[in-house]
Amino acid sequence: MMKAKLSLVTLGVRDLERARRFYRDGLGWTLAPGSNDHIAFFEVGERLLLSLFGWEALAEDAQLPAAGEGFRGFTLAHNVTSPERVDEVLAAAVAAGARLVKAGQPTHWGGYSGYFADPEGALWEVAHNPYMDLS
Repeated sequence: MMKAKLSLVTLGVRDLERARRFYRDGLGWTLAPGSNDHIAFFEVGERLLLSLFGWEALAEDAQLPAAGEGFRGFTLAHNVTSPERVDEVLAAAVAAGARLVKAGQPTHWGGYSGYFADPEGALWEVAHNPYMDLS
């Protein structure tokens, strides 16, 4: 059996330096040890890293074709403490170079969320879930 645990999320990016600048300089995240000219690591939680790796190199590593655009079949999520904070984070991401995909709005499940795409097109949901304890 495989233990239910997520340690690393790797985004394949076409422009590693642009992506690194967006997360480091635009969003204010700190590069983690092990980052170099070929990969960038950011600590995003307890024992969880976000990794940025060249698109072609990541496809080659997985032995898959590198072609493919548009919706990639997944999103990343960042949960915050209020609907107002959702709007603040979306605005900060756009100011850092993200594209607003969906403005913050009430959800069918009782929360509030919106989406932005980072400069490489990865979709991030910014959400307030009133049923989730963030303390």
